[in-house]
Amino acid sequence: MTTTSPRQNRVQPTGDILRHPARGSLMGNRGILHATSAHSHGALTHRRWQHKAWVCCVLSFKGRRRTLMAPNRYTELFFHDEAVALAAGHRPCAECRRADHKAYLAAAGHTGSAPAFDKHLHAARAIPRKFEQNRAQMDAQNLPDATFVLLCDQPALLIGDMALPFTPEGYAAPIKRPQGRVTVLTPAPSITALLGGFRPSLRLPANLR
Repeated sequence: MTTTSPRQNRVQPTGDILRHPARGSLMGNRGILHATSAHSHGALTHRRWQHKAWVCCVLSFKGRRRTLMAPNRYTELFFHDEAVALAAGHRPCAECRRADHKAYLAAAGHTGSAPAFDKHLHAARAIPRKFEQNRAQMDAQNLPDATFVLLCDQPALLIGDMALPFTPEGYAAPIKRPQGRVTVLTPAPSITALLGGFRPSLRLPANLR
């Protein structure tokens, strides 16, 4: 029996993009990142973005259908939930998620154009010329719910007095929320939006909903 290897399109809160069979609840776009040779098998090139408008989209919109990783078409990226997308540096799409897009920008305190905000967000999320994630050090007690931090080299979601360690399959059993300075994965503009009242869609374990 022939099996198909998962494509390299599962985005993690750390910014890593993995091959993994887990299904995502949202899709993202950063431009064309995948190799187009017949032997690439859904792998990405070294590039991790082509433009600064990193959006987070619904999986189905107006009946549109796409062939994943088609030549000369943008690379479809997938996220476990919106908290993961925010941590990875994405924001709600203005087309398929218009209401969420407006709510997010309002909560972030932005009144200008979307491209201007994307430039601001990009400076907070990415290390120039290295295709790497920019990370900050902040006090855990000042961080809002739905922020991702790094605990013992593992991403974890802050919810109330808990931290939920994250794996490619989803959230693990909660542990106590950290105290003091922590490494923060969610970029500052999205933290501002969370503090301002934006509520991302989450896929929490059933006992925590």
